[in-house]
Amino acid sequence: MRVDLFIKNVNIYNSYFKTFIPGNAAILDGRFLYIGERGEDSFDAGQVVDGQGRYMIPGLVDIHLHIESTMVTPETFSYGLIRNGVTTIVPEPHEMANVFGLQGVTEMIRASEHCVADMFYAIPSSVPATSMETTGGAMEIEDMDALMQTETIACLGEIMNYVDVINDPDCKTNRILKHIRAKYPKLVIEGHVPKLLDLELQQIIYAGIDSDHTHQSIEGMEARIAAGMFIEIQEKSMTEEVMQYLIERDVAEHFCFVTDDVMPDSFQRRGHLNHIVRKAIQMGMPPERAIYAATFTPARRMKLSDRGAVAPGKIADFSLVSDLKKLTIGQVYKNGRKVYDAQEEYLPQGHRHLFPSHFYQSVKLSPLAESDFAIHTDAQEGAYKARVMLVKNGSTFTEEHHAEVAVSGGEVRWEDSGYGLIATFDRYGKTGGRAYGLIGGDTIKRGAIATTYSHDNHNLLVVGHSRADMMLAANEVIRNQGGFCVVENGQVLASLHLPVGGILTEEPLEKTAAEVQQLREAMEALGYNHYNPIMSISTHSLPVSPALKITDYGLIDVNRGKVVPLLVEE
Repeated sequence: MRVDLFIKNVNIYNSYFKTFIPGNAAILDGRFLYIGERGEDSFDAGQVVDGQGRYMIPGLVDIHLHIESTMVTPETFSYGLIRNGVTTIVPEPHEMANVFGLQGVTEMIRASEHCVADMFYAIPSSVPATSMETTGGAMEIEDMDALMQTETIACLGEIMNYVDVINDPDCKTNRILKHIRAKYPKLVIEGHVPKLLDLELQQIIYAGIDSDHTHQSIEGMEARIAAGMFIEIQEKSMTEEVMQYLIERDVAEHFCFVTDDVMPDSFQRRGHLNHIVRKAIQMGMPPERAIYAATFTPARRMKLSDRGAVAPGKIADFSLVSDLKKLTIGQVYKNGRKVYDAQEEYLPQGHRHLFPSHFYQSVKLSPLAESDFAIHTDAQEGAYKARVMLVKNGSTFTEEHHAEVAVSGGEVRWEDSGYGLIATFDRYGKTGGRAYGLIGGDTIKRGAIATTYSHDNHNLLVVGHSRADMMLAANEVIRNQGGFCVVENGQVLASLHLPVGGILTEEPLEKTAAEVQQLREAMEALGYNHYNPIMSISTHSLPVSPALKITDYGLIDVNRGKVVPLLVEE
């Protein structure tokens, strides 16, 4: 019998028994034809590979992530995925959709068409995430219909505005949910429901949202599984308590591992979904269980029935691994063809200008002056209680704190408050909106940081302790048409150029990783004390992530879903 590839002498992962079985594998036309004990004498193979007793595991499947979080193009992202054994992803491009709307999504899909890794897209469901922010684009029901008719879509991406889903039956998000459930009843609907329990949690599930990828606690995870919700475990949820629960309980069918957001330097240094699997193994999860949660259950969740297992008829995506506990990848095969070998040179393609020209000119904001970092107020002179956004290491959530500030000359004297200033500016040239707040906790203690990489609206966000430094950092980002800039005492410590939509670069992963590492170190040198300072500052503008955030509309009380004033009304 003719086959294209025959791999002998391997320990093959069987997803259905969650175990490894010694044997051989025959591949024809990019799919597994045979798994078992028959030798090469039973097949007329175009190529025979001796597995040398290594482990054959299915290609890893990541069903919840945002390519934009790595700040590179889909092509560069695919290059990084393949060498880490990740062969299928379900990216949700809601960052690019916030900048360019439907075209942002379609252009990300176009840029993915010739990638080695398979990319089945999620439709951004919450663009903008709330009605309390200015974005460059929006996703409406007719845009979702267009994507369903013209593209290969895996799911409706994470429903983020859970407050409105529960409290406002006529809100845009509920209209979208009603439409999707009626017109595309089999489409998977993904969720973002931090901390919800009891009635509110079950209202979300009733609305059709039956997964959650946010930071999990034992109580929350157990409530979700008990109510039939699928859990997507990202690294920040991998606490000792959560992992022990997943190891000891019979819940393998109810969760998978995902990455969500991976910084370029972490991608380069630690890997991708394989890093999560490796960490799970190191935390005591049997390798067979960890692999299951990164292959079979995510594929089944997204109804990708042709992958996630090494079995007859399945797509021949797999890795050959020498050390199972360390998940040491020797070779990666995609559709039965070797696409990565640790012993061979592996080079990125590095295409430029894959996007329309206006994607490189999206920051429509004039240079700022020091006076743009003053907080003007109508309040009378005196002392007032003010809201402060407190940054906390270990989470991208913030806390609301109240502190005394002085008002004089029509300004809040923020520089005398002991806190920094956080400011955001509409960078799309739509409203000219801007907002100001105070910030403290585990953030910078001097200098300034400016960025357009501010989820999800990607307006210009500036944090600092000096008006001059804030102006310099902001204007560097404006001049570069997007990115990051860190400044101290009038000197630029780090600058990252992100010209594609103000959020992506076309530079190679290695170069971007080095620049992001420099950026991270510069932020930490200013006193930022956080496990991921870049993601921390980038979510200060995310008005669906508790508790106090900021958009160009003002300070946002996330749990109440409303704009609140800087000065506390007593």
